[in-house]
Amino acid sequence: QVQVVESGGGLAQPGGSLRLSCAASGSGIIFSIYLMGWYRQAPGKQRELVAEITSGGSPNYADSVKGRFTVSRDNAKNTVYLQMNSLKPEDTAVYYCRIAGSQYWGQGTQVTVSS
Repeated sequence: QVQVVESGGGLAQPGGSLRLSCAASGSGIIFSIYLMGWYRQAPGKQRELVAEITSGGSPNYADSVKGRFTVSRDNAKNTVYLQMNSLKPEDTAVYYCRIAGSQYWGQGTQVTVSS
């Protein structure tokens, strides 16, 4: 069974930073070949793609986070990261990690940006 687990959410002030982690585990997974995605869902809004990273480490970002967020991965640890800098109140949401193209989502981690 495949598991995807996010961690690192919390409360940050506007202009602050947080780092999210997402670890994948389970029999049969070959983490290094997966496209991995970070998504977020704010109250009353649809879930949206925030960033993704290819197996080769090439990132792609939503326009709303370009220049502020950085996605990276450590294939030896089966983990993908999302470094979030210059946080804004509109970044408040539940953040999810997903093995792209699969049904394997994490449970989500809450990020709240407020003074």
